[in-house]
Amino acid sequence: MEGRREPVDSRDFERQALPFLDSLYNTAFRLARNAEDAEDLVQETYFKAFRSFHQFTPGTNLKAWMFRILKNAFINEYRRRQAQPPEGDFADIEESLESQLRPEAPGQIPNPEEEALATALDEKVQRALDELPPDYRMAIVLADLEGFSYKEVAEILEIPVGTVMSRLYRGRKLLEEALLRYARQRNYLQEGEEPVRRRGRAGAA
Repeated sequence: MEGRREPVDSRDFERQALPFLDSLYNTAFRLARNAEDAEDLVQETYFKAFRSFHQFTPGTNLKAWMFRILKNAFINEYRRRQAQPPEGDFADIEESLESQLRPEAPGQIPNPEEEALATALDEKVQRALDELPPDYRMAIVLADLEGFSYKEVAEILEIPVGTVMSRLYRGRKLLEEALLRYARQRNYLQEGEEPVRRRGRAGAA
């Protein structure tokens, strides 16, 4: 019958969609800022993705498609609550944050003092990220932590590439200012001293 959709093959859906589970959860955690809400967001994402899988075009970017569903679920919940979600406990994700933000060389034995400093810095980075406006936070999580290109971030957030670049610039600037304040408070940098800057991402668009 015309207009009748074909049933979704659950095994095919699981085969294609489950590899993104960890990335979706990590992003959901950084957006929702606690484990329970992150799990709810991921469950809702997979539920909606399964129900809408017949609308997905094979051969296109399934990961970006699922992240767009996650983004919409987060925005809907955020608007429903009309307030920032409560701040979560960062202890559960210190190890994953350390591996993503400060990967260690294979076989390297960490110095206890350096390890303690890295943990403190990871917590500060996460807290600074949490304090960003949601629009900036989503752009930074997708581009800088999940590795999406500017074009893919634009598709996920359903905004122009120029807006993505603007949000990334402003969000990174706010992060930098927060971390510079922390570095100067701890005397890692002297007043007036500027950190060594690295080049931005090339060809990200």
